Amino acid sequence: MKTEFNLAYIFQGTFMPVYEYIALNKSGKNIKGIIDANSALAARQKLRDKSFFPVEVKETSTKETETNLGEVSLTTLFKRVKAQEISVMTRQLSILMGAGITLVPALDAMISQISNPLFKRIIAQIKEAVNEGSSLANAFAQHPKVFSQIYINMVRAGEASGSLDSVLDRLAEFSEKQQALKGRFQAAMAYPVFMSLIGTGILLFLITYIVPNIISVFDDMQQALPLPTLLLIGTSNFFKANWWLFIIVFTGGLIIVKRLIKTSKGRYMWDELKLRLPVFGTVNIKLAMARFGRTLGSLLASGVPLLTSLGIVRNIVNNVVIAEVIDNAIIEIGEGKSLAYPLSQSRWFPPIAVQMISVGEQSAELENMLEKFADIYEKEVDSQIMAMTSMLEPFMILAMGLVVGFVVISILLPIFDMNQLVR
Repeated sequence: MKTEFNLAYIFQGTFMPVYEYIALNKSGKNIKGIIDANSALAARQKLRDKSFFPVEVKETSTKETETNLGEVSLTTLFKRVKAQEISVMTRQLSILMGAGITLVPALDAMISQISNPLFKRIIAQIKEAVNEGSSLANAFAQHPKVFSQIYINMVRAGEASGSLDSVLDRLAEFSEKQQALKGRFQAAMAYPVFMSLIGTGILLFLITYIVPNIISVFDDMQQALPLPTLLLIGTSNFFKANWWLFIIVFTGGLIIVKRLIKTSKGRYMWDELKLRLPVFGTVNIKLAMARFGRTLGSLLASGVPLLTSLGIVRNIVNNVVIAEVIDNAIIEIGEGKSLAYPLSQSRWFPPIAVQMISVGEQSAELENMLEKFADIYEKEVDSQIMAMTSMLEPFMILAMGLVVGFVVISILLPIFDMNQLVR
């Protein structure tokens, strides 16, 4: 789920200062809360319009929620709304609404539970929008950098069907499963990536610093050096003299690849390459299938129409090749064909996925079938990633051992030759 909160969004001007208040209600009872307004005077007027008598109104701490241009704190600049925070908020909101609490008091309760100042401000604005008559989905839609299209459309469907609490619960479960899958993938790849970085750093240190100091003792020798030693000396000298060239080539390559990916043709070629790669291509296909099934199943179960759901899913799969297949499916469904038929014409949708979709359409259980094959592919991705990482670890250890062994032998061979001459 896309939830990044970038700097451009901070400066769009949609945010107003947030004020904490203490006021008296009609019964004379003290109440506390949070309200957004252009100024403290406007905040007091808002409270009076609600028949509250303001006792104390103060802007929240600048360390937490500073928003004026030029007064934005470093903490605020580098804060963002995380997917986990949205998931927790959604789960808690569904629980409150399921307990019979109406929407505005539930949102008010959520504000006090949120520690992220930016997210707190957003929920305060959403509460104000709902309190002024806006639907919850439209209030969420005012913050597209935080709430994704799937989130907004599922909430809109829940409001239309009168089952907002159950839709929020399903949305929270969907988000949690997506995060869990992403977390397992990142955790599985963390060790190989860490080992690669450490190993590369150690190797460069050996070649550019340690090896030249040790091999300098061989410069005065009048005998020919062994071939491995000559190779090591040549490699070390090349790295020392041309280290800047590697940085330029590496940086230039990254810039070129990024610019190519930004073009439509380049992005298509890159996404197709990800699907065709040996081993990794299979994992990418299964990840896309799991995301397709989970997202489409959740949208349909929430009451979102099929064509609208497919239009959202095409952006969730994060692959233009598969998105093109979904676009063709939308056209053919509009012409009266089933969902399974156009998907079966593509090589990227595995037969088992197409068969389960076809069975789901025939039995009117498409949502359940999509959820089931999403479960299947998520488990397959887990097992395949675990197998890959278990194979990568000994391979990396072996590769590092061979490189270090070559360095050691290259240094020891001339020493052995010197000992033989001395004897």
